[in-house]
Amino acid sequence: MRVLVIGSGGREHALCRSLKLDPQVSELHCAPGNPGVEEVATVHPVDPLDPGQVAELATRLRIDLVVVGPEAPLVAGVSDAVREAGIACFGPSSGAAMIEGSKAFAKEVMQAADVPTARSMTCTTEAEAAAALDEFGAPYVVKDDGLAAGKGVVVTTDRAEALAHARACDRVVIEEFLDGPEVSLFALCDGSTAVPLQLAQDFKRALDGDEGPNTGGMGAYTPLPWAPEGLTEQVMREVVHPTIAELGRRGLPYQGVLYVGLALTAKGPKVVEFNARFGDPETQVLLDRLETPLGGLLLACATGELGLDPVFRPGSAVTVVIASEGYPAAPVKGDVIRGLGATDDAYVLHAGTRRKDGEVVSDGGRVLNVVGHGPDQESARRAAYDLAGRIELRGSHHRTDIAR
Repeated sequence: MRVLVIGSGGREHALCRSLKLDPQVSELHCAPGNPGVEEVATVHPVDPLDPGQVAELATRLRIDLVVVGPEAPLVAGVSDAVREAGIACFGPSSGAAMIEGSKAFAKEVMQAADVPTARSMTCTTEAEAAAALDEFGAPYVVKDDGLAAGKGVVVTTDRAEALAHARACDRVVIEEFLDGPEVSLFALCDGSTAVPLQLAQDFKRALDGDEGPNTGGMGAYTPLPWAPEGLTEQVMREVVHPTIAELGRRGLPYQGVLYVGLALTAKGPKVVEFNARFGDPETQVLLDRLETPLGGLLLACATGELGLDPVFRPGSAVTVVIASEGYPAAPVKGDVIRGLGATDDAYVLHAGTRRKDGEVVSDGGRVLNVVGHGPDQESARRAAYDLAGRIELRGSHHRTDIAR
C-alpha cells in the first residue's frame, strides 16, 4: 500500500522508519518531512495545517493510507478532508481531536464517562483563576485550555507564577496536583475497538533531577519493569474504553491513537491528560520495540478492522533528546550538526533539523532523538548515551538521567 505521513518531527521520522520496514508498504511519502525522513521516504513541501493541500496531495499520489502525526493538523481538520476524499486516514476527526485540543472538553468527557482524574475548574477571568488556585492549593497546576505544543502547563508552588500563566491564557483549566510517578499508555482505536501498546515513561522537565521548565519531552523509555501488575488492563477498563464509548455517544467515533498520560497516585491511576496522537518522544521507543508491522496496524484502525493486540520484541529502548542552545525559552537555530551515524545498537531520529548548503543544521528546540536498544534497560540506556556523546552541535544540551 501507498502511505503518506503528515508532519516533520522526531515522531514522524520514527513512524516513517517503522513503516519502511513493513513489507505491506510499497510506497512511503511524508509532508513536509525533514532531512532524516528524506532517507526513508519521498518528501513533499505541503502545509500540514492545510486540509485541502493534504487531501489534494494524497489524491494525486493515489495514497491508500494517510497517517497524521502532530496534533495541530488533526484539530485543523486534516483527517476530515482526507476521509472526504475517500482515502483511509489514521487520526481522529477534528471533533474527536478536541480531547487534546481543549483541556476543558477533555475534563467534560472524563466526568461524563466517570474516568478517574484530578478535580478541576475551568477559568476565563483572573478572579476565577485566583479562586481556583486557593481552592486546590499548592503545588498549583495551570493548563492552557488550547494546544500549546506540550508547553502550556505550569506546575509550581509559586502562586504569583501560576496566576501569571493563567492571566496570559484566554482560558485555563486549574486542577489539583496529582502526586505519584507519571506513565504513558497509548491505545490504538478503530472507532469502536481499542487495544493497548506497551507502557512508556517520558521526562518533561528540561534539566536533570526533574528540574527546570516543562518541555515537550527530553527522553523516554519502555518497557517499565517497575509498573504495577495489571496496570495496562486497569487503564483500558477504567479510562480508554469508557472514553471511547463516551465520544461515540457524542457522534465522535475515535479512529487513531489515544494517548493517556497517567499519574499513579495512592488512590490508583488518574488521568493527567489526553493526547489525540502518538506522544513524542515515547513513540520513538515504542516503535523501536514493536514487532507487529506498523502499516497493517494503522490501516486496521483507519478502516474499523482492528483485531489482535500488537506484539513487542523483548528487551528495552531508551531515547535521549538533544536540544538546541536556549531551549525551551529561546532555541538557537542554524548550527551545523555532526556525528549522526548509527551504531550497532543505537540510531538518530531527526526532530528539528533542515538542510543548508549541503549540511544538516538545527531548526528547532528539540533537534534530535537518539534511540538505543538492548536486552535490558541499562544496556539500552548505555547505547543511547554512547551515541549521544558522539554528536556535535554547538551549545546543545541533554539530560543525563533518562531511564536511570
